[in-house]
Amino acid sequence: MSIDVNNESGTEIDETAVLDVARYALARMRIHPLSELSVIVVDAPAMEQLHIQWMDEPGPTDVMSFPMDELRPPAKDDEEPPQGLLGDIVLCPEVAKKQGEDAPTKHSMDEELQLLTVHGVLHLLGYDHEDPDEKAEMFGLQKAIVDGWRAERGIEGPSPAPTTR
Repeated sequence: MSIDVNNESGTEIDETAVLDVARYALARMRIHPLSELSVIVVDAPAMEQLHIQWMDEPGPTDVMSFPMDELRPPAKDDEEPPQGLLGDIVLCPEVAKKQGEDAPTKHSMDEELQLLTVHGVLHLLGYDHEDPDEKAEMFGLQKAIVDGWRAERGIEGPSPAPTTR
């Protein structure tokens, strides 16, 4: 799996954890090991610009996903996953920090960025949360992936509750 993390935000983040949780999520979703992903970390003004340009919504957001080859997890266990460019995930640590502080289960910016990375991966794989059924499926899968990743690393406590829209 080729995953690049490019931190342009000026905020120090745990890039190793972002890379690791992305790799774990893609493996768990059975994405081809030669697929490529880019994670870009930007400041609030840059995220706001992207949010306005692509979503026509004001203000910065926490995570945006820009799919390339529209890869999907294989439908069957014996099916060979396709290889390709997953796309880009853009994260904003300033928004993540505030969301972690405001969450009912207060958590760190880095924990929120890990959750948002998985959220972004799932969007790249075609998951969405526009209607209640889609939201339940996506957020359930997101929680299972984050919890599994944390358990494998011996990180105690529950994963952060989803704070994305």
